[in-house]
Amino acid sequence: MRRNKIVHLLAAETPIPDVVVKGWVRTRRDARDFSFIEVNDGSCLKNLQVIADADTENYEDVKKLTTGAAIAVHGELIASKGGGQKWEVKAGRVAIIGEAPENYPLQKKRHTDEFLRAIAHLRPRTNKYGAAFRIRSELSHAIHGFFRERGFTYVHTPILTGSDCEGAGELFRVTTLDPINPPRRDTGVDFAEDFFGRETNLTVSGQLEAEMFALALGDVYTFGPTFRAENSNTRRHAAEFWMIEPEMAFCDLSGNMDLAESLMREVVRQVMDNRADDIELFAKFVDKNLTRTLENTVNSDYVRLPYREAVEILNKSKHKFEYEISFGKDLQAEHERYLTEVHFKRPVILFDYPKTIKPFYMRVNDDGETVAAMDVLVPSIGEIIGGSQREERLEVLERRMAETGMDPSRYWWYLDSRRYGSAPHSGFGLGFERLMMLVTGITNIRDVIPFPRTPKNIEF
Repeated sequence: MRRNKIVHLLAAETPIPDVVVKGWVRTRRDARDFSFIEVNDGSCLKNLQVIADADTENYEDVKKLTTGAAIAVHGELIASKGGGQKWEVKAGRVAIIGEAPENYPLQKKRHTDEFLRAIAHLRPRTNKYGAAFRIRSELSHAIHGFFRERGFTYVHTPILTGSDCEGAGELFRVTTLDPINPPRRDTGVDFAEDFFGRETNLTVSGQLEAEMFALALGDVYTFGPTFRAENSNTRRHAAEFWMIEPEMAFCDLSGNMDLAESLMREVVRQVMDNRADDIELFAKFVDKNLTRTLENTVNSDYVRLPYREAVEILNKSKHKFEYEISFGKDLQAEHERYLTEVHFKRPVILFDYPKTIKPFYMRVNDDGETVAAMDVLVPSIGEIIGGSQREERLEVLERRMAETGMDPSRYWWYLDSRRYGSAPHSGFGLGFERLMMLVTGITNIRDVIPFPRTPKNIEF
């Protein structure tokens, strides 16, 4: 049976004599001779009003409908006689597909985010989360379109890996060994008996594998889930999150920054254009400054600032920070937000960080003290993109691995790429959930991903 989506019916230019609307009852109220049913099918923020009366085939059943019930309305799209909407449906028949009892959790009232996290399987039916996940879908399409238009090749990098890209050790182990009685050797568990014959983890990044493809196909990107076993319950961290990671051959740090800035501008603009109603909801009820933040992201000239100068600005600001900052320390969120929201009042790209606080694969600058790294900072979020020009010189890369205590034998394949036709290349990682937080004004990462995975929480 065909189905008319509400988003298309609301945009109709003329009445339609025969429509079928399938969705869920948001509210129903009775007048003397009518029932007014608000129906939503998830295709847009707005509901469609359905009018049922004595001429409706099963009117007595209609008067028993409750919030949350799934229905199929067969009728006619007509000009609305009431205010607030252009069109409504005059129901000829209302088929009740799935009943909802009176204790349906989502009644017509405001629910807290904490309550809705506890029923994450139902929260997409609310206005806020329906809008959030339509925006998430639009952002995904925008990202793929951005790279496709520029000739990038989409690469699926592995979720299971034997390496630690960031060297931080915050990894989820994957094993088929008996957890109670695993095979052992003198130094501990004998992973030679495991499924893959060695320690295996969920990936924290697809970057290293993407580099291999960039050095063969030119410009590539990966977009997929990544995992970090960081025991953090902050609003900015989750154990499972999505990353966009482009990698470009024959590209230096400047070109890397150009791409990052273009990506931010274009995908945010596409969401503003294509999901205006959903964005308006967040601008009205979640973040009063959202429109200004998004316009700033799209239209401002991004400041490009060496890390050393950023530290000097912070120290001269006389602003009282919780964490002290000096050369050689990583910036905290409060420092990033001061730069973007107070000092410059626009997005900032910091570059040339001390090598002591960055991973082994970043290209060492001529000063021997810094690396060709860059972070994109935006108002309300702080860091949203982190990237670098990669170290293409074999001898320097080997030296950096030794400095950071890494076992080069586990990265023989990565080192091979520097032996055979090595070339300058660069890339970055964009945290998709942080991008969602920027675009919606939502301040907790748990509320921009369908089923959040955080410490002590793996429901649904």
